[in-house]
Amino acid sequence: MELRIKASISVTGKSGFLAMIVLITVLIQGCKVSYTFSGASTQGLTSLSVQYFQNRASLVQPGLSQNLTDALIDKCKSQTNLKVTNGLGDANFEGEISDYNTRPLTVSADATAAVNRFTITVKVKFTNAVDPDLSYEQSFSRYEDYDSAVDLSQVEEELSGKIVEMIVEDIFNRAFVNW
Repeated sequence: MELRIKASISVTGKSGFLAMIVLITVLIQGCKVSYTFSGASTQGLTSLSVQYFQNRASLVQPGLSQNLTDALIDKCKSQTNLKVTNGLGDANFEGEISDYNTRPLTVSADATAAVNRFTITVKVKFTNAVDPDLSYEQSFSRYEDYDSAVDLSQVEEELSGKIVEMIVEDIFNRAFVNW
């Protein structure tokens, strides 16, 4: 959209100069441009809430629910100017961890697993009270592969941290970057 203003103003004396300052001020006040480095659009939203993500996977890892919930809150705080509230905000996240598993990915010559894949899946319901068309329900799944010679318990904390970070990025982008 292009806006062109053509004006011919003759400024003479102090009153003309004052009129020009007032006109410029009114024009500047009427224009609003906002930029974000994250690409997040929170237009019309003032508050945000994140409900606790319950772990409903068949294999439950203690602390994962809290880590995911906290990571999503931290991401929203750092990437938006929305006020985080304990009740229901204009933007609300809720959901559950629906899958947490590891399985063999490739098999070596002696018929044993060479690489395992560790996967976490999270079901999310995002509600945008200001623009309901931007609300969604979706599952987000991410994985990390690891050498089968290593026991999952040795790499689980590091891998789950990476996966949670990727899932939180996906949830945030789907809600506010509208990809």
